[in-house]
Amino acid sequence: MPAPAADATTALREKFPQATVRASLDHPAVNIPAADVSTVLKYLRDEAAFDMLVDVTAIDWAEGVSPRFTMVYHLLSTTYHTYLRVAADCVNDAEPSVPSVVSLWPGANWHERETYDMFGIKFEGHPDLRRILMWDGYPHFPLRKEFPLAGIETPLPDAEVSAETGANLIAAPMMGGPFVAAPGEINMTDAEPRAKDESWTEKREKPE
Repeated sequence: MPAPAADATTALREKFPQATVRASLDHPAVNIPAADVSTVLKYLRDEAAFDMLVDVTAIDWAEGVSPRFTMVYHLLSTTYHTYLRVAADCVNDAEPSVPSVVSLWPGANWHERETYDMFGIKFEGHPDLRRILMWDGYPHFPLRKEFPLAGIETPLPDAEVSAETGANLIAAPMMGGPFVAAPGEINMTDAEPRAKDESWTEKREKPE
């Protein structure tokens, strides 16, 4: 068994020549084709002691960049206490997709659903791929680069919620972040930070 993580990277490249070393400032990292995600991660789990899937997320490099979306998997070896980052570029920019790894790590279920919800990346073979934060039918993907920080006014799907809030539209996700406090406001309990992007609030506060 190779000792993670540098040796595991070398062994991985010997077994999967299509894998390439990825520049990284913290942990060893490799790039693999999206089609090989399940096979490579199974090898790393079963033969290289990377038994824990810590995180599944994605990067949107912005419209006009191709490949636009990159999947990122963070693996941990609880035997050697080392991390390995695995990245896979989605081939289809218009309808990005990768194989699901729920069969390898059941905990990937919610990670993949969140990535689908926020980026619109589909996971082939996922047992229940549906939105986990936004409601079904929400027409946007909030972590894509073109999505405005202040949100997009969208009709609320729940009549009861609309009645309670007195609003038929909501800038979803709610306007916010990154949040900052005014200079000198050290006590965050007394000084509520404001969002850098206040455009939605300013628009709503303007008199008709």
